[in-house]
Amino acid sequence: MKGIIAKEPGGRDQLVYVDVPDPVVNPGDILIEVHAAAVNRTDILNREGKLGYVKNPVIGIEVAGIVVDANGHGGFSHGDRVMGLVNGGAYAEYVTMPANRAMKIPENLDFNAAAAIPEVFLTAYQTLYWIAKLSKQESVLIHAGGSGVGTAAIQLAKGLSDAFVITTAGADNKLAKCKDLGADVLVNYKEKDFAQEVENATEGSGVSVILDFVGAQYWKQNYQSIAIDGRWVLIGVLGGSTVEKVKLMDLMMKRIQLTGTLLTPRSDQYKAELTREFSDETYELFEKGELKPVIDTIYAIEEVQKAHEMMEKNKNTGKIILKVKS
Repeated sequence: MKGIIAKEPGGRDQLVYVDVPDPVVNPGDILIEVHAAAVNRTDILNREGKLGYVKNPVIGIEVAGIVVDANGHGGFSHGDRVMGLVNGGAYAEYVTMPANRAMKIPENLDFNAAAAIPEVFLTAYQTLYWIAKLSKQESVLIHAGGSGVGTAAIQLAKGLSDAFVITTAGADNKLAKCKDLGADVLVNYKEKDFAQEVENATEGSGVSVILDFVGAQYWKQNYQSIAIDGRWVLIGVLGGSTVEKVKLMDLMMKRIQLTGTLLTPRSDQYKAELTREFSDETYELFEKGELKPVIDTIYAIEEVQKAHEMMEKNKNTGKIILKVKS
């Protein structure tokens, strides 16, 4: 079969679509004919050789396709349409997936749409509900609202919790999409101080939950924005990973719960349990169109370098998809 590998750790010019060994179907796995894969920042780090926990030389962690070998797992049959997270190998014609992490694709969604769901929606669900414990009608500040996780988080917060959603983005077209998805307050961080906007929108009380992709650059403003007893979840460091002169008493005075998390390096069991709960809670909402995957651009698998360039330049609103099979 063919798959995408990096000839050497480095830039997107190292990505090539070449013959690679067929995947080995181990106990617990199903074999999938890949129809679409999605691009994630994890893939870029993997391409650059910066991740120690990705062992598969074929890049990619998120797929949608058809089961071609159910490997004895009663929940699946040959021909089932499935989506989910894999342990590397998504940018290929075939890939194995732990059966307990596979989700059946709602009939109203095609493979491209399905490939846009697993990573971002599972990350958003984990962050909002397993970690931040977002409750009904609480307030939440979602940074990078136009990103894949951002667009998913806005929908989940509104659809499952009827939350008051404040979101930031750096372009008006991204904010327009956030509004379409249900965000209540839109802040262009290049033009306005989001901490001041949060203060205005919450009448000075701050938000109960912050979903933070940015890190160091937003530290002071996030602290100003969070409410007493607020939950602040860090899932990215796009704005730097080192904060100087942190006053721990500040965190204590507001009784802030600050949590850092990543999904990809979590255990198979953790991902399986998260997948099961997420699917139970949201499958019908996807069927009804109340939750929608957001796609920016679809590239042919051979155009993988262009897809990575788009993500690196932060041009996308929603997901970037690689179409593997017509």
